[in-house]
Amino acid sequence: MSEQNFFQRLFASPFVRFFLKVFAVLFLLFLFFDYLFMPWYVNHGGTVEVPNVVGMQEADATHMLDSLKFSPRISETRPDKHYPEGYVVLQNPSAEQVVKPGRRIYLTVSGGEQLVPVPILRGRSLRDAKFTLERFGLKLGSTLLQVSQEFPEGTIIAQDSLLGQKVRRGTVIDVIVSAGPSLDSLSVPNVIGKSLSDAEHILSNKNLKVGNITYQANSEYLPNTVLDQFPKPDAVLSAGKAVDLFVAQAPEKKNNRLEN
Repeated sequence: MSEQNFFQRLFASPFVRFFLKVFAVLFLLFLFFDYLFMPWYVNHGGTVEVPNVVGMQEADATHMLDSLKFSPRISETRPDKHYPEGYVVLQNPSAEQVVKPGRRIYLTVSGGEQLVPVPILRGRSLRDAKFTLERFGLKLGSTLLQVSQEFPEGTIIAQDSLLGQKVRRGTVIDVIVSAGPSLDSLSVPNVIGKSLSDAEHILSNKNLKVGNITYQANSEYLPNTVLDQFPKPDAVLSAGKAVDLFVAQAPEKKNNRLEN
């Protein structure tokens, strides 16, 4: 059988002819929807560009969208440190998209910056209070000394924020510290990293004095650099009391002294 006769018999088949008619109809429908119906549907009633409402107050944003025939919806409220409470932080669809009027615009609104509870500091040392506040994202502020028969020197008596009160991260918490039974108590300054002469000057200005000096061989720091101190910084001492210092000493100088 020749190739021409094969195709003649194939197209003469009622089933093949029916299939080809169905295919032609479907193809024409596809062209109709793609090139005629869909463009008409999209453009029917016009289109509009979505405005940018991020950074606007919720009421102003919804009023603007309503006036432009959109349908604003609040999708969620979440903490946000960049926008005040009640301001729009996100929108969907985003700004400048072209959509049909009446389209729903979903808004995410700021609930304000996340707040953290203030921990109780009463009865803690200043150093312990500082580390505790840092764990909560807070900062230790000013310290006011107050005579106390109940609390030992250097112990926190009170704080300016109540226990459980929620504040913003980075908030400074001021405290009142026990000066012991007399008012001549002082907060110990931090002299770590200072030269011995500078440390003596700083302590003298605070009405404190240098106590025992312990030299330690150390090649990482310049000789006569204070490596540590006792009592630690921010501790409370009575006026005239001594602060012991641990001071760097060059290893070679120590060896030479032993040889002599």
